[in-house]
Amino acid sequence: MSVSVPASDDPLARERAHLTSSRAALRAMREDVEALDIKDVTANWVNAVVLGRQIEDRIKALADLSHTPLFFGRLDYLHTTQEGQRFYIGRRHVHDAGGDPMVIDWRAPVSQPYYQASKKDPQDVGLRRRFGYTGGELTAYEDEHLSDPEELERTSRLLQAEIERPRVGPMRDIVATIQPEQDGIVRSDLSGTVCVQGGPGTGKTAVGLHRVAYLLYAHRERLARTGTLVIGPNRSFLHYIEQVLPALGELEVKQATVDDLVGGQVEVRGADEAATAVLKGDARMAELLRRAVRSHVALPKESLMVVRGSRRWRVPAYELEEIVQELIDRDIRYGAAREALPQRIAHAVLVRMEQAGEAPDDRVQNAVARNTAVKAVVKECWPPVEPAKLVLRLLSDAEFLAEHAEGLFTEDEQKLLLWAKPARSVRTAKWSAADAVLVDEAHDLVERTHSLGHVVLDEAQDLSPMQYRAVGRRCTTGSATILGDLAQGTTPWATTSWAEALGHLGKPEAVVEELTAGFRVPREVIAYASRLLPHMSPGLAAVESVRENPGSLEIRHTDTLDGDVVAACAEALAHEGSIGLIAADARIAPLAEALTAAGLAYLSPGEETTAESRLTLVPASLAKGLEYDYVVLDEPAAVVDGEPDERTGLRRLYVALTRAVSGLTVLHSAPVPPQLEQV
Repeated sequence: MSVSVPASDDPLARERAHLTSSRAALRAMREDVEALDIKDVTANWVNAVVLGRQIEDRIKALADLSHTPLFFGRLDYLHTTQEGQRFYIGRRHVHDAGGDPMVIDWRAPVSQPYYQASKKDPQDVGLRRRFGYTGGELTAYEDEHLSDPEELERTSRLLQAEIERPRVGPMRDIVATIQPEQDGIVRSDLSGTVCVQGGPGTGKTAVGLHRVAYLLYAHRERLARTGTLVIGPNRSFLHYIEQVLPALGELEVKQATVDDLVGGQVEVRGADEAATAVLKGDARMAELLRRAVRSHVALPKESLMVVRGSRRWRVPAYELEEIVQELIDRDIRYGAAREALPQRIAHAVLVRMEQAGEAPDDRVQNAVARNTAVKAVVKECWPPVEPAKLVLRLLSDAEFLAEHAEGLFTEDEQKLLLWAKPARSVRTAKWSAADAVLVDEAHDLVERTHSLGHVVLDEAQDLSPMQYRAVGRRCTTGSATILGDLAQGTTPWATTSWAEALGHLGKPEAVVEELTAGFRVPREVIAYASRLLPHMSPGLAAVESVRENPGSLEIRHTDTLDGDVVAACAEALAHEGSIGLIAADARIAPLAEALTAAGLAYLSPGEETTAESRLTLVPASLAKGLEYDYVVLDEPAAVVDGEPDERTGLRRLYVALTRAVSGLTVLHSAPVPPQLEQV
């Protein structure tokens, strides 16, 4: 491709000129779409609405965000297929009036060497240029001559600066800093499921989101039909990541929590004790529900007589029994079998009609299937099952539960499952989040759950086996990206093995990739937090941070905790970037009062940073997945003590310790947990 070069010999000036031209070209592309007249190409108002919405989405995708660089790199190829060509790599494709590319989408095959090429394997790239920006202004560049044997391989200064840039507001994309091992996961094929094990700061969430963006680029038509979904642990987390895909031009990806997925059948108004929640999340519950659903099937006791006009057609009980037994043996979904049963019976009647010399067609078979006598047999043998009512009975009726739990659950376990006060109806029941998952499982036993083309599941280590099954139902015919860290499992039912988790998900063949290079948390901080690993996740590799930041960790003992925590927050606010004050949930209220008394405005997790405040007060239970430039951690012992057991408490503390990007200050009045002492 040809690139216009200004008269100036200043390389930076030439690159700025190309940026200006590219922005003008993007603006022209957007104006072309805005000028489209759909009146002459739409046959009716439905087509007009659909096309109008597509045009609106296209206009949004072509938005030029003033503080987001249009391109962040350049590749100059040597020869072969791209001889002498130069490509600018950016977040989206931009072309000029003649259709020639001015910026190449980072997902295009020609862009891949930007992430993968090295001195050892230059991939036909002569020069790789990285650009530095301040806001939306191009301010610097840095060159690597990959084919020059005399130039030493070195760490990119601009790459390091971009990684360490202060975090303010929602999570941002990492297209300019994707590392080779991350790029390999991002570009993995749609047909395969990938599980990414990654410690704090390894970029696993960003990798998962960028994989979605890549798959939408490579398989847009297919995923437009089948759909994509990102599942996160809570609303605060989803709000934090929600701008990443739109910044890459992808506007149609839906986001949800597991509770959102399963919440359509019943209203969650109650909560379970930890032991009960663990039991309800056990994979054995799937077999219990299957037994309870199938228990409604009964073999016919009498023959069937169908009257049509002056003729009577009899189907004996043994033949009806064979039809029902065949459907039982096929083990298809309860609802599908119930729909098939009247047609099977009607077919048996039609066979007798044909033997008598008649010539019935499909209309006659459908009429027989709707016959009152046939309907009565279907109702007797395969009655309708309402999933919520079924689960309500299991949790309320001790005899019904015992009948189907035999050999699965002990008597003591059955007592844990039963509600202390049985509910009268589905509407009045105080359903818990675990109950909603059971209803979702029962619903799938009756009627197939819609499957999507691709699902991303983040913080996956915290799901129960039954929750894994709920997610797996949403991608039975598609693939998934599973993201998590076994060391950060903080629920009582957290998984300890990806192989086990993937089995429950229905993706046992998934490839497990491990990210061990940390790009977010300073080396001093991650080393301190990693002291907990042998006590909570033995055998798991510690993250090796690539970030040197001397003095990034400070441990302070204090006798005036609240006041010194507020003072530490004020100190942190002197730095650029976001500040997170993380504390045990029980400590949030007194700390909120102390901040207010000191005149320090603060935000809640998920709220946008404003001019009035860059400080967020974060309960330890909501800290997972979030990040702040500077973190003040209040009373580590209280974080551990706030959990039902020590291992879960240490994992919660590990999460809290690893939220800092630039610096961590730990304040304590009680002794720090002994596992943090230097060994």
